[in-house]
Amino acid sequence: MMDVNNQGIPYDAGDVVYVIYRNPHTQSVANVQEAAVVKNPENPEELALFLYETYYPLTDDLAVYASEAEAEQVYSQSFGDL
Repeated sequence: MMDVNNQGIPYDAGDVVYVIYRNPHTQSVANVQEAAVVKNPENPEELALFLYETYYPLTDDLAVYASEAEAEQVYSQSFGDL
């Protein structure tokens, strides 16, 4: 089991995680994407997800999965088969 950092999130900078990402230009399109957990460049005490050249604050509001298989299972339950 991973340690929980000071944000209460069980990830550390350098971890690779998976998210279900909805295309901002076509809301009906979503897919599983790999993302990196990094230190937030705006606040190095916090973590962020780095995805598509953009930093997203890593909060417990995000659905983040430790494995691609887990993310794909949730995706299938939510959106149908990949």
